[in-house]
Amino acid sequence: MSRHPQPPGRKRATTDSSSTPEIPVAPLEPAALVVTDISKNYGDAPAVGPVSLRIAFGERTALIGHNGSGKTTLLRITAGLLEPSSGSVTVGEHAAGSLQARSYLSYIADQPTFYDDLTLWEHLEYVALLHGNDDWEQLASDLLGHLGLFDRADDMPNRFSRGLKQKAAIALGFIRPFELLIVDEPFVGLDARGKEALLELLEQASAEGATVVVATHELSFVHTVSRIIALRDGIVVHDGPAGSVNIDALVRNEDPVGEHDGEQQ
Repeated sequence: MSRHPQPPGRKRATTDSSSTPEIPVAPLEPAALVVTDISKNYGDAPAVGPVSLRIAFGERTALIGHNGSGKTTLLRITAGLLEPSSGSVTVGEHAAGSLQARSYLSYIADQPTFYDDLTLWEHLEYVALLHGNDDWEQLASDLLGHLGLFDRADDMPNRFSRGLKQKAAIALGFIRPFELLIVDEPFVGLDARGKEALLELLEQASAEGATVVVATHELSFVHTVSRIIALRDGIVVHDGPAGSVNIDALVRNEDPVGEHDGEQQ
């Protein structure tokens, strides 16, 4: 059974004219994430948009693009941490940034921040209880053990190395319940063990029915997804199956379309 609520589709409004034929239109299925014509400008400089996306429940998606392509801005808007200049985002059919959307979504940032006066264990307790997970301690221990952080539970994560901070952020992202997981460049700074541990957690989240969106060029993850969305200069330049895009070309700011697609043109 799906983890996700399945609210009924809304009926399409029709005119009150007997001469107008009633055309059957199938309502759009509810989606985990709907981005509608969003844009973000910093002064006169556009960072994102316009972008429209619809990500279905349970979908596993990689978001790729060179540095400065707008990935982080798009994800921060989706997480409700940044207001778009125009357009709208719904998360589980709730407005991005609302309490319902924040409850539905777990966001792991590319540059995690921590409280100066809380240990890693206290961070886990705070985040778990904030999101209603009262039975959190065993999960916290399991996550720390899985990520190789068990011996650092009583340390202050703001003093960790880049890689350890990333592992701590991953643990915080998974200590709370979620239906949609959004992760921004999580593999940067991780050692081989950390990458393997994260891949296993992402696989488990997908297996349990969560929708997973990860901004990354890590091929070990990209090759497992059903969909790749590629950004360039804030615009979607590719949206399709994983095998139809040349990731290296996209990072080099070249045409991202795969060679086999080019041969068909």
